[in-house]
Amino acid sequence: MAKGYSGRGMRGMGGKSGGMNMNMIRQAQKMQMDMQKMQGELEEKEYTAQAGGGVIKVVVNGKHELKNLTILPEAVEPEEVELLQDMILLAVNEAMHQADQDASGTMSKLTGGMNLGSLGL
Repeated sequence: MAKGYSGRGMRGMGGKSGGMNMNMIRQAQKMQMDMQKMQGELEEKEYTAQAGGGVIKVVVNGKHELKNLTILPEAVEPEEVELLQDMILLAVNEAMHQADQDASGTMSKLTGGMNLGSLGL
């Protein structure tokens, strides 16, 4: 046996690093559970946007599904159908943008700004 070698010392180190690894695994599992919970909450949220001074209103959810579309009667004139379509596109895209921003902000609070994309999450 080499001078100064003690089997206890090696086990002690292994036990310590093993404990740190288990702690990291527990933290990662908790973070994953928290992220799944937040993702579910975000999917249930609704986002509303308007276009054309409020004559077009859309509601989307966090799953990027259009839940409601309101068109006030004064928005519809036969010669302005193209304008109406453009306003609907603008309102839907703005509501989707709000959903994305909220999801990004909420998730970054949990991860502390970590780039989870590089981890495959």
